[in-house]
Amino acid sequence: MIIKFRKNTTKKEFDRVIQEITNFGFKYDILQDQGEKKNPVVGIRDECGDTTPGDFTKFDGVINAQKLSIPYKHVSREYKLKDTIVQVGNINIGGENNIIFMAGPCAVESREQILRIAQEVKDQGATILRGGCWKPRTAARCFEGLKEKGLDYLIEAKELTGLPIVTEVMSVETLAYISERVDLLQVGARNMHNFTLLDELGKQHKPVLLKRGLSATIEEFLCAADRIVYGGNPNVLLCLRGVRTFDNSQRYPADLYAIPDLIQKTHLPIIFDPSHPAGRRSLVPSLAKMAIAGGVNGLIIESHYEPQEAKCDGAQMITPEVLGKIINYAKQVEHL
Repeated sequence: MIIKFRKNTTKKEFDRVIQEITNFGFKYDILQDQGEKKNPVVGIRDECGDTTPGDFTKFDGVINAQKLSIPYKHVSREYKLKDTIVQVGNINIGGENNIIFMAGPCAVESREQILRIAQEVKDQGATILRGGCWKPRTAARCFEGLKEKGLDYLIEAKELTGLPIVTEVMSVETLAYISERVDLLQVGARNMHNFTLLDELGKQHKPVLLKRGLSATIEEFLCAADRIVYGGNPNVLLCLRGVRTFDNSQRYPADLYAIPDLIQKTHLPIIFDPSHPAGRRSLVPSLAKMAIAGGVNGLIIESHYEPQEAKCDGAQMITPEVLGKIINYAKQVEHL
């Protein structure tokens, strides 16, 4: 439920309604406070059951109360109009902030590899370093990452470059270990429906990069994000990475329509991954530019100095030099 107050509501009137919300046993968010010289707005986080808008409009200062029927209430524009800003390390993502770039290899393969590529993507303008340490692979005998050792190397790369780091968390069992060591927790497409993991992420304060499932609808995607936010963690980045269709000309065709659709529906920042939809590096720059023009808040791009030698996803990784050209394009668009 959303409760809207008069602009000149007194603190006593405001506090009386807050007390009533508490009396019902509900949790709430102050979506717009009195200091902003606008109508104060409070959102009730819980499902309100038999509670009606009339239970709150009867109080002085309240001009409107409305229940929301959408299933992803807490991440919706109806609940919170103002853009959410997510801080990753010292980087602010969302709202009017500049487009950010996360870049690095699909997988951390060695100490030498991640230290070198970290410096090279930083030199090209990337501000967050990505690198997979635990790799979900369909075939059992494929390279599945260096795990703890890979994370140690990734942390060393952070110390060398000063870049915040993001890596994927695949299970509740490894969540605490990884969360203590990285700046951003990535939830891969296959785990978007892992509700046990999402619930635990809701108890974290570490930012989460949530990737859209391979065949998830926009509503299912937003519901997954809502699950994390409702659990108590508002720091969620939505990441589009292509969906599975009948067409095999791309690895996962990019749903570019989802960008403006999400901008209208949610206050959360939107990240685009052009590497996985492309499946081949020649398509990555064009997809990245389309997403930038569409209004995303950031991109996450797989990059390697020798893509053809990579142990996984080499066909879709671009060199740091190509990454730099995409970043320069983004700077030009921002100045239009």
